[in-house]
Amino acid sequence: MKKLVLTGFAILTLAATFTSCRDTEEKTEAETLVEEMQDEGADIKVKEDDGDVKIKMETDDKKVKIKEDDGDQKIKIKTDNDDN
Repeated sequence: MKKLVLTGFAILTLAATFTSCRDTEEKTEAETLVEEMQDEGADIKVKEDDGDVKIKMETDDKKVKIKEDDGDQKIKIKTDNDDN
């Protein structure tokens, strides 16, 4: 019985160790938007010019533009509403 308890405790300790050491990488807002638009099946266009990056993504009801230049990032989101 003592071996069973010690074995169970050892397994729980190992499981807690491995799950607590997972790599939790923070994503930026732009990366999250790109992944979300990819999941929605958006048309994605990327333009790079002398360190400036422009990303345009478009679905039927949503348009997202991301512009990065010299470390400055601008995000524009336009949603078409059919409530008119």
